[in-house]
Amino acid sequence: MPDGSPRGERLGRADRVRRRADYLRCYREGRRLHGALATLHAAPNREGHPRLGVTASRKVGGAAVRQRLRRRVREVYRRWEGRGRLPAADLVLNLKPAAAAAGFEELREELERLLGLSLRPPRRSPPPRRRRPDGGPERPRA
Repeated sequence: MPDGSPRGERLGRADRVRRRADYLRCYREGRRLHGALATLHAAPNREGHPRLGVTASRKVGGAAVRQRLRRRVREVYRRWEGRGRLPAADLVLNLKPAAAAAGFEELREELERLLGLSLRPPRRSPPPRRRRPDGGPERPRA
């Protein structure tokens, strides 16, 4: 790399979600992980490596506040030691208004928790409940 940093330290263009269609696909098809400061949407991609996208509406704050939060999120993601274990997925972090009042450490803890949860396989939905032949709910077995 020209700046002397190894590839694993950088967060270049290829490591970020950039196209609107990719954001929308992530919202539509992705797994959602909720937190107090943000919601993480994770959807598999064909890029072969994880990519990060960050969104913040005007409810979060003015342009300077939103940009500061985006920089903090990128820095936490860049330095997170579990980043190398992430699957090939698009990770879109949607910041909530509460993030504007949070300190850096609080934001870091929340993001690392959400990213750690994204490493787990998704929970399977429970099997559908069986019904009695007459259409009523199943009777508990003794």
